[in-house]
Amino acid sequence: MYTDDDLNDAVSAGVLSHDTATAFRDHVAARRQTPVADEEQFRLITGFNDIFVVIACVLLLVSVSWIGGTVTPVLGSLASAATAWGLAEFFVRKRRMALPAIVLLLAFAGSVFSAGLGLAAPALGGSSVEGMMRHAPSAAVALASLLAGVATWLHWRRFQVPITIACVSAAAVACLIALITSVLPAVDGVMTPLLLVAGIAVFAFAMRWDTSDPTRQTRRSDVAFWLHLLAAPLMVHPVFMLLGVTDGDVGMPQAVAVVVLYVGIALVSLCIDRRALMVSALGYVLYAFSSLLKQYGVVSLGFATTALFIGSALLMLSAFWQPSRAALIARLPASLQGRLAPVR
Repeated sequence: MYTDDDLNDAVSAGVLSHDTATAFRDHVAARRQTPVADEEQFRLITGFNDIFVVIACVLLLVSVSWIGGTVTPVLGSLASAATAWGLAEFFVRKRRMALPAIVLLLAFAGSVFSAGLGLAAPALGGSSVEGMMRHAPSAAVALASLLAGVATWLHWRRFQVPITIACVSAAAVACLIALITSVLPAVDGVMTPLLLVAGIAVFAFAMRWDTSDPTRQTRRSDVAFWLHLLAAPLMVHPVFMLLGVTDGDVGMPQAVAVVVLYVGIALVSLCIDRRALMVSALGYVLYAFSSLLKQYGVVSLGFATTALFIGSALLMLSAFWQPSRAALIARLPASLQGRLAPVR
């Protein structure tokens, strides 16, 4: 299995010419009857060896963290982070394995965050992480998120794993929101709008990476994919909370609002050629309409009926994704069309 990164490396090494690599991509797209830009590719697994290595890595990381934790929790977290970095030196930097790269990065970021919480306890006057979290939880999260964000950025500089930028962004969002809530405790009532603003900021950041590679042939497209995956729930969840969908009392006005919002999300997804927004909002749509049908007496088949209609609509949209994009993109300004993924 060859990826776009492999082809780009072959072009850089002089093994293939740029025209040959482009012709190969076009041939594969024509053979699959699906343009490369439409497949929204990202590397997750290249073979069963990825799964085998991930299982072994998880066992090693858990055991190292457990043994170190018997001395002190901070030592266990630091040992796990150091082990994850060391394993990445071989399995990511040399072997370039996709799934282990993701798992090791998440393990590294989580371990550094956990160690940050442990180190923040004495700094904030607490004798333990539990005591510190009771008295100054926001400050603890801010310090730990800052440490995790810096460490994860260094990980990106070394290994260039696409999901890393999304982890750095998540740490930055957590740090900023924690700082705001620690300085202004009364801001808890506007946490939902804060999350929405954070989601919009991450979405804009994702679009910056996306527009730098509209043909989606470099690692920048993979980075944008993970950023969209992070931005989607940050934007979608607050909006549906503000509509009252998560309160359990769904009426006809909420259902209509959900439909209008989901259509808008679908239009944005078509424009940017990313499906993460639609996937993130799908659960809320299913919940809203199944709850509405229950109120009208359709109890046993409420979810099944909703899933039938929505699933059919999504399959139709997937089958006619490019024609739908073409019709929509044609109505956008020319300056904007050139910055979006091409219509094939």
